[in-house]
Amino acid sequence: AEVRLSRRRWAVVLLFSSYSLCNAFQWIQYSSINNVFLRFYGVSTFAIDWLSMSYMLTYIPLLFPVAWLLDKRGLRLIALAGSALNALGAWVKLGSLKPHLFPVTVLGQVICSLAQVFILGMPSRIASVWFGSHEVSTACSIAVFGNQLGIAVGFLVPPVLVPNVEDVEKLAYHISIMFFMTAGVATALFILVVIVFKEKPPHPPSRAQALIQSRPPEEYSYVQSILRLIRNANFLLLMVTYGLNTGCFYALSTLLNRMVIHHYPGEEVNAGRIGLTIILSGMVGALISGIWLDRTKTYKQTTLVVYIMSLAGMIAYTFTLSLGHLWVVFVTAGMLGFFMTGYLPLGFEFAAELTYPESEGTSSGLLNVSAQIFGIAFTISQGQIMDRYGTKAGNIFLCSFLFLGTVMTAFIKADLRRQQANLDNEQT
Repeated sequence: AEVRLSRRRWAVVLLFSSYSLCNAFQWIQYSSINNVFLRFYGVSTFAIDWLSMSYMLTYIPLLFPVAWLLDKRGLRLIALAGSALNALGAWVKLGSLKPHLFPVTVLGQVICSLAQVFILGMPSRIASVWFGSHEVSTACSIAVFGNQLGIAVGFLVPPVLVPNVEDVEKLAYHISIMFFMTAGVATALFILVVIVFKEKPPHPPSRAQALIQSRPPEEYSYVQSILRLIRNANFLLLMVTYGLNTGCFYALSTLLNRMVIHHYPGEEVNAGRIGLTIILSGMVGALISGIWLDRTKTYKQTTLVVYIMSLAGMIAYTFTLSLGHLWVVFVTAGMLGFFMTGYLPLGFEFAAELTYPESEGTSSGLLNVSAQIFGIAFTISQGQIMDRYGTKAGNIFLCSFLFLGTVMTAFIKADLRRQQANLDNEQT
């Protein structure tokens, strides 16, 4: 088949990035003003934490059906389902603007968490199907970029739109503004997906993709693909290390407001800004990682260095949080975010290399399942440790698992199968 790049590819990846942003915003919008929703709905901190953890819990059982659907029906159906559920969940939340309607906001969040199953494993698949071999890692970084930007907006905007006022009626009004804006944006993005998003470009963008597209459909078995992935020792190691790193990031994001408020009472807005700093610096890290991988193809070395620096950033953040200087927390949080969030596209792309020619949706999905399982375990455990022994003990708990992940990453072999397929084809 003729290999040619489509101009539409940038519109596709930016649109995906945008509705991924909106979904990620809805994930963190409760946790970033944890204390405000706590008082408005009159529920426990654990109940508010579960609004974030519902995203992680829903993903685990639904990954395999959605990954199967992606393989059988393609990208467009998955994109339509993800953006539609995202908009529906946002509108349902508008029915929860009274203190006794907490179950309605839970329902809205669960619908948004269903949308996330159709979003989270897509970046490497979109990058492979639409982009050439020299830009595939950069495209994956841009696709992940949207999700991270959504978390950043989720830390920044809710503390500004929903101030911590005593009057419940005023509080309901401020919350309604946030929910209406989210629903409007989510609906507009769904309409754009219907118009713009296509299944695949007219021509394959790379030799590796041309090989996959030329394979007869009956040769592919979804169950066999999963079995081959599970038997791939390097991929299994990456799956665990990705879960440890990203699980730590999920726990940190969910509990950040509680940590900062504990040491700096009344600093809700700055707690949101610290979260924003973590994500924005991480987005820069993710973009640099993607460009670096496209230039050098040093997947193993880059992943290991970024993991070591994530551990160093977590240690620095742990021991500076309680010093009483907010600017120091901003600096260490920025360093932590640059490497910890910058690791996300690295994991996706390394997995695509180790598992080629298996579906990127399946390999990314398994990485995300690992991240959700560790995310739930770390969020619950760190929350309990913080309540009993303080924030420093909770953060040391995360440091120990990042150290374990660093050691395990050193044992992954750089078996770059996708690169080899491109080289073999060029030589042939």
